[in-house]
Amino acid sequence: MVKLAKNQLGTTGLEVSRLCFGGLTMGPLQSNMSPKDGGALIIHGFEKGINFIDTAELYETYHHIREALKVIPRDEFVIATKSYAYSKETAEESLKKAMEEMAVDMIDVFLLHEQENEHTLRGHYEALEYFIKMKEKGYIKAVGLSTHHIAAVKASLKMPEIEVLHPIVNINGLGIQDGNITEMLEHLKTAHHMGKGIYAMKPLGGGNLLRNFQASFDFVLNLPNIDSIAVGMQNTNEIDINVGIFQGQPIDGELMKRVKIEDKKLNIAHWCEVCGKCLEGCSHQALKIVDNKLQVDHSKCVLCGYCSKHCPQFCIKVV
Repeated sequence: MVKLAKNQLGTTGLEVSRLCFGGLTMGPLQSNMSPKDGGALIIHGFEKGINFIDTAELYETYHHIREALKVIPRDEFVIATKSYAYSKETAEESLKKAMEEMAVDMIDVFLLHEQENEHTLRGHYEALEYFIKMKEKGYIKAVGLSTHHIAAVKASLKMPEIEVLHPIVNINGLGIQDGNITEMLEHLKTAHHMGKGIYAMKPLGGGNLLRNFQASFDFVLNLPNIDSIAVGMQNTNEIDINVGIFQGQPIDGELMKRVKIEDKKLNIAHWCEVCGKCLEGCSHQALKIVDNKLQVDHSKCVLCGYCSKHCPQFCIKVV
């Protein structure tokens, strides 16, 4: 079997598999796996060569990773997480929560979650300063940001303290809020040449590009300035298929028969009270209330599931 390729994550000194395990899909925002089942899935991925996982405080998957680390040697596994911390206090709480719930004494990459531009970075800079201090003390190896905005990537070019970028990259540019994929790639090229590590998110557009998954993966895999690509996976068949694709192997027909290739959708349950709280969690403006009914603009929705976190009645789910 061809070995799953690894790359240096910029100049961080971290060596990561080209395929990153996207942790969002395991948690309550999507499939709601138990920590034991999620941990087993991460272990399966590690045995296939995936040594890099992306998660976030919002995803509630720290206990899944903790289960996996009962088997996976900590020094052979790279963990990236993120939070919405904006102050020293909130950053301290986020780091403490991550370390305690995953039972680790160090986080490899800590990101400011969903940064939009230089203004949001300025508003979160106190948290960034705290993470930098924790890096100096050995509790974090690298700091950075995740973003759906080209403006945040551009702002990071003036900030050497931002070492890692986690941007949306897919063939159609789905989810990019302020431009197109060509513009995003231009700035990522500059960032990578400056030594910043880059691992992409949503290569399948949150599931919207599943029907064209081969072309979508071919596109991101042929980009020279992307160190790793985070892909959400919910079962061992999906892991095996994606590992094979990243290794350049022919797609296994038998595995494909076991995996549903269909467009996922954000589903609003009939008991929705139309309180509007979910709109606060949608930076893509894919939700709106019309005639006292919550509606989804599926052309804008990237199926992140973040809106469901704001729903007091638990009536929003990616299906």
